[in-house]
Amino acid sequence: MTDAQYTTLPQWPNAYPASGASATLKLLNEDFIVTELPLQLPSGQGEHIWLDVEKNGANTAFVAQQLAEAAGVQEWDVGYAGLKDRYAITRQWFSIYLPKGETPDLTQLQHPEFKVLSQSRHVKKLRPGDLQGNRFRIVLRDVTGDRGGIEANLEAVQSHGVPNYFGAQRFGFEGGNVEQGRAMLAREIRVRNPKKKGIYLSAVRSFVFNEVLALRIQQGLWGKTLPGDVMDEAGRPTGPLWGRGRVSATGQAQVLEMGVAERHAALCDGMEHAGLDQERRALVASPADMSWEWPQAHQLVLTFSLPAGNYATSVLNEILRTMEPDRHAENESAAAD
Repeated sequence: MTDAQYTTLPQWPNAYPASGASATLKLLNEDFIVTELPLQLPSGQGEHIWLDVEKNGANTAFVAQQLAEAAGVQEWDVGYAGLKDRYAITRQWFSIYLPKGETPDLTQLQHPEFKVLSQSRHVKKLRPGDLQGNRFRIVLRDVTGDRGGIEANLEAVQSHGVPNYFGAQRFGFEGGNVEQGRAMLAREIRVRNPKKKGIYLSAVRSFVFNEVLALRIQQGLWGKTLPGDVMDEAGRPTGPLWGRGRVSATGQAQVLEMGVAERHAALCDGMEHAGLDQERRALVASPADMSWEWPQAHQLVLTFSLPAGNYATSVLNEILRTMEPDRHAENESAAAD
């Protein structure tokens, strides 16, 4: 792949041998249950109302729009910490800026796709990333293949984690956000919408990170540290989220990262000129409190938690191949913000 074209995403490698198994994911909304783990709970006082919301078959932006309408405010007065899947049952927090007047009781709001479980006041607005992580309960149906291979990969994932790839949904339908981002950075197209611009920049940045992680796996470096690696607080090696400034890795790690940057020079140069700063992201995602059971012969139920910004799809991809019903719609966030 050259910098001239990013019309298809590469097949990034797995850390563990393929189990050869497959399953159906999200046949029903209740097959994918996500519970947000908040950084803090509302204090009971302040200019914002915080709402604990359970949604079923709705995307986050739609719920925010409905809440704004019900509260009589503009959409930008509604905050949330992360996007959550549409084809799922998810529980997450929203905030509404309502400093004056009577407080509406939004727990009485009736809607077929979501309900407000509780509300309380707090001093600040919820912003993207204001969460510890997410707890998942995933039902995989019609599981076919060798159960021994599945179990081996489940145990490997539980013990050693998974590659912390950005999920396919980060890159848009058929990876189109990366090509749009390339064209935007090359000034072949002009993107006026700030939200779209942010989506395209994020896709390009995530793509380069995935390329670094994929190269390490291809070179047999999964589970290993390189001389010059930058470690996170948990002692795990990190990869670059590209931007301005010197790459903080040194030695062999820097050589590997700069090699990827040179291969995607137009993307990396564009991100620097767009004003992004160099940051780091862990190369390993470690599911916490992971367990699984086989309630039926061809049904596997997984539960685990992931930190904010890690993707449940990265966990599933290391266990077996999943297929979703064709709904003719883009999924908003397959798992994790």
